[in-house]
Amino acid sequence: MVLTDTHTHLYYETIDEKQIALMDRCLDSGVSRLFLPNVDAASVLFINKLVNAYPANCYAMLGLHPCSVKPGWEQELDTIMAGVDLFKIYAVGEIGIDLYWDKTFLDEQVAAFKKQISLAKQLNLPIVIHCRDAFNEVYEVLQQEKDEKLRGIFHCFTGTLEQAEKIIDLGFYLGIGGVLTYKNAGLDKILPQIDLKNIVLETDSPYLSPVPFRGKPNESSYLTYVAQKVAELHQTTVEHVAQITTANSKLIFDV
Repeated sequence: MVLTDTHTHLYYETIDEKQIALMDRCLDSGVSRLFLPNVDAASVLFINKLVNAYPANCYAMLGLHPCSVKPGWEQELDTIMAGVDLFKIYAVGEIGIDLYWDKTFLDEQVAAFKKQISLAKQLNLPIVIHCRDAFNEVYEVLQQEKDEKLRGIFHCFTGTLEQAEKIIDLGFYLGIGGVLTYKNAGLDKILPQIDLKNIVLETDSPYLSPVPFRGKPNESSYLTYVAQKVAELHQTTVEHVAQITTANSKLIFDV
């Protein structure tokens, strides 16, 4: 069984011994494909180090996270995208709009989002979208940018069935993580109505740990709990969920 974590910040752990232990637990759990979203210029080198250490398991993305978008973001994005000369990337991400913490830089976030969508199209790569308290704003941009090259993952989906259908109609996959296991999140009511062919699995580690680890740091090995919950809701096996979602990840990232 091969499980794919399509969104993990495992590189945030910079102590070598702890990072190795995280990877060992991950691989022992059958989570052998990990996609690493970039957030800012500083994280590029951390991702590069992990990809070099585990070339058969770790795959890089490059992008400027919306919470990192500030005045002068264009220069930081240039610095980030210079990383394409350091290592192969499989997506532009994570990118998007986040209005949860601060609405001050909405215009800049929209501009950065559009710029990075354009870069992804130039590189013929998918995008990985971060959207928090900003579905309408993100969807409006995607509608404007829609064409045959626009594709990717709507990371950490926690919305309504109507929103899910809109995302799927645009050709995107839904990233399903630990929130699925939260009792009052409501995602467990929606997911059974969504075909497995439209989802991928993720942890967003070290955030959003699934039950029974909620409130503690997340890690990619915990993806098994997400897969088990998906299997339960779809009345199928974990092996079947792993097979379909990993196949989906291969279609998205072409690896």
